[in-house]
Amino acid sequence: MANSMTTLFVLLQVIILAFVLSLANGQPHGLKIGFYEKTCPDAEAIVKKTVDQVMSVAPSLAGALLRLHFHDCFVRGCEGSVLLNSPTHQAEKDAIPNQTLRGFQTIDKVKSAVEKECPGIVSCADVLAIVARDVTVATMGPFYEVETGRRDGRVSNITEALNNLIPPTANISRLKAGFLQKGLSVKDLVVLSGGHTIGISHCSSFNNRLYNFTGKGDTDPTLDPEYITRLKIACKPGDQNSIVEMDPGSVRTFDGDYFRIVDKRRGLFQSDAALLDDSETKTYVELQTSTHGYTFFNDFGVSMVNMGRLEVLTGNSGEIRKVCTVVN
Repeated sequence: MANSMTTLFVLLQVIILAFVLSLANGQPHGLKIGFYEKTCPDAEAIVKKTVDQVMSVAPSLAGALLRLHFHDCFVRGCEGSVLLNSPTHQAEKDAIPNQTLRGFQTIDKVKSAVEKECPGIVSCADVLAIVARDVTVATMGPFYEVETGRRDGRVSNITEALNNLIPPTANISRLKAGFLQKGLSVKDLVVLSGGHTIGISHCSSFNNRLYNFTGKGDTDPTLDPEYITRLKIACKPGDQNSIVEMDPGSVRTFDGDYFRIVDKRRGLFQSDAALLDDSETKTYVELQTSTHGYTFFNDFGVSMVNMGRLEVLTGNSGEIRKVCTVVN
């Protein structure tokens, strides 16, 4: 009897410790690694196969697909609302900051492949999260385990996108406040900014830095003059549609070069340059610059997991959409 009581006591201690550790790790109920292990064991393999097929013919979509996950999570949380269509053009994707989003067809393609194997099991929100990891890996970035178990939201609102997405013109105070509001740290801010190592931007996102920074026809004094000259060749005054690489020279390679570029005052956006205006973010930029991004890969995986937990719907909340663009 005494041995049984001792065993029970030890078991209870283990259970309590596991619960405390799960709280410490910030894991929401129902979100875990391997959520589909029994219900759709090949889910992640199917996503990867489809992503690799897309990357083989359209590698420039990597940055766009990573961006989709960011823009989803920062509005209503990571619940797939950025994918929803609106007949009246009042959904998140219709907001000005989202009108340059790309990769929706790829998400639809991945979802269709998963639905064929496991109908009604894998959420669009999880597809977004897994795709973001897989395009990171496909561009020679880090592999990290993606927690799954998200369910899809039923609401997508243009105004919420305008209010919650942090613009590329944000200063460091706006950036820190925006991340803090979502429960993300200053380190998450600077690490996730490193996602700008892949992808392109339209001139409209930074043209004011070249031609009319303070409304007097001037340039942004924090931007390297030589870089300004190069950018002006690609982006003429008022140019909204031309595109430039965010990380010139290695736009299709996920690496730590972004921090070197920021340190040289060649970050494309004001939000990039702003990382030098705070002691904590500047220290991180300088660390990655001096160590060639030594800790960046590991840090990026950790911060992506942190972001992937934002305001998730789990359990009986939300739904599992059959098609990502419409509610069931």
